[in-house]
Amino acid sequence: MELTDLVTFSAVARTGGITRAADELNTVQSNVTQRIKALEAEIGTALFERHSRGMTLTGAGRRLLPYAERMAALSREAVLAARDDGEPKGPLAIGSMETTAAVRLPSLLADFHRRFPAVRLSLRTAPTADLVAAVLDGSLDGAFVAGPIDHAELTSVIAFREELVLVTARRWSSLAALRAGTPQSGPTALVFRTGCTYRQRLEQLFSEFGWPSATRFELGTLDGMIGCVAADMGVTLLPRAVVARSDLSESITLHTLSPAQSRVDTLFIQRRSAHLYSALEGFVGCLNKNDQVIAA
Repeated sequence: MELTDLVTFSAVARTGGITRAADELNTVQSNVTQRIKALEAEIGTALFERHSRGMTLTGAGRRLLPYAERMAALSREAVLAARDDGEPKGPLAIGSMETTAAVRLPSLLADFHRRFPAVRLSLRTAPTADLVAAVLDGSLDGAFVAGPIDHAELTSVIAFREELVLVTARRWSSLAALRAGTPQSGPTALVFRTGCTYRQRLEQLFSEFGWPSATRFELGTLDGMIGCVAADMGVTLLPRAVVARSDLSESITLHTLSPAQSRVDTLFIQRRSAHLYSALEGFVGCLNKNDQVIAA
């Protein structure tokens, strides 16, 4: 079983298709197809179901995927460790929630780039659940996620402390007015996709308000989320620091919540068993010196 076949298999599983996987791997589609067929022949069973919308994993594919990801991550880590001579350089893959990337990270990333220009830093934004999985499988070296996180294979430090606020259109002057002026089912909840901690917090808040059956509407971008709130399409839950910087701040209202509902820590997580090579160590050093960071 060749490592390249497993890497190709993981890319197809992640992207859902041959074309997208080929683009990600910077190769041709025929090469991807050949490697998937070779892997299926070696294992003796189909790993994907082919359909008009792309490719999805079979049961065998789902069982193989975590092993393939771990082997690919271990290979990548081995190469980085062997090349690590104490000078930060080479690739560094960091993940972040979109809200954190928008407000908290620009100055940190700029400082890191100035100090370590030889490091090829990449940033991936995703919900907390996806970021945790990516750190665990080694495809990310570290990630900024919403706490709390309690996992035996992860270490974490508090990076930032956020205050969550309920964000509504301007016409809702108070939470009391909102609750009195909506039907029993509640307003539409504007959310990021499943796996987002802020979505979970909003759904919990809606349950406390007596709106468990409220409609959910998923959006993919922060600007789209705030724009829909300003247009009075629904309400959302976001960090105050994120919303305050929006150009639409005059068209929305921020509602303060109780400390139990509003407080959330943003953690920087790493895999406990991973080699702390120089590029990652340099990033952690910049994080600890950043003015916005909360002392743990």
